[in-house]
Amino acid sequence: MNISDLKPGQEGFIDTVFGNEKLAKRLLALGCIEGTKITLKTSAPFGDPLIIKVRGFNLAIRKKDAQNIKLKMNVQAKTA
Repeated sequence: MNISDLKPGQEGFIDTVFGNEKLAKRLLALGCIEGTKITLKTSAPFGDPLIIKVRGFNLAIRKKDAQNIKLKMNVQAKTA
């Protein structure tokens, strides 16, 4: 599952960022790192771009870039 598969209001946690090196570095610099909670806020009328909430701020991301971010839906709390 990736970000573009979410419906508005759904959330998931980043598992892996794919794509070319430049795109991956850009997404990582914006806070899209493994384990980060992502919520799909809305999308433009034709579905591009998507507005996601990541680390407390809204980020507009192209749908083709969103497809490079693989999500996991359930994350269990780590125990010490």
